[in-house]
Amino acid sequence: MRADERLEAEPGKGLARAAMAARPEAVTGGRESEGNMAKGGSAKSDVTKSDKRLRPPGSKSVGWALVQAARLHRSRVGDRLADLDLFAGQEQVVQALAAAGTMTMGDLAATLRVRPPTASKTISRLAALGFVERRAEAGDGRIVRVRLTETGLAKAAAIERIWDDVEAELLDGFDGKEKRRLRKLLRKAARNLAEVSGVTGHEIEGDSEMDEDEPETLAVPEAL
Repeated sequence: MRADERLEAEPGKGLARAAMAARPEAVTGGRESEGNMAKGGSAKSDVTKSDKRLRPPGSKSVGWALVQAARLHRSRVGDRLADLDLFAGQEQVVQALAAAGTMTMGDLAATLRVRPPTASKTISRLAALGFVERRAEAGDGRIVRVRLTETGLAKAAAIERIWDDVEAELLDGFDGKEKRRLRKLLRKAARNLAEVSGVTGHEIEGDSEMDEDEPETLAVPEAL
């Protein structure tokens, strides 16, 4: 059977063959497309593999290292505070009140750089334990002042010893200059975040004057 006869006998197949013969690139193009898709799949696979090889978050992140150190410090302090019937975080309130004597709720929140409701909740818990007492300001009942009870003062002394012990563990191997430098940098970082978060706070006394030549005797506060 001649070619023209085969086309008439099988018009569908004949037209398809003719079209392919007239445009051979259709065949090669399809193969190239398949090849490109295969390459694309390989590239995507490479990206996936690359993602798995990403460095851990803490490799160059100051924030990650800070969170890890803070979490471990909080856990260590918390373990020691349990013997005093306190949770980690509550000791800072006790320490602040021991240093100031008496404080308003607003001053306490500003000193600790927390929001007033947070400070109020902690004070309520400490009051229930008999560690603090609250009194309305004479002449203005809207202002409440807080101070430690005798029990609270005894707890403050114990807390100070715990804090010093954990501080020594935290900074083991640091020389005096490194301790002062680290403290300065962390305070600066805290101010940066407080500013962008809209959390107001009081500067720690002497904070602005601290420099590299600061006497090492100021690095650790005196026991209460």
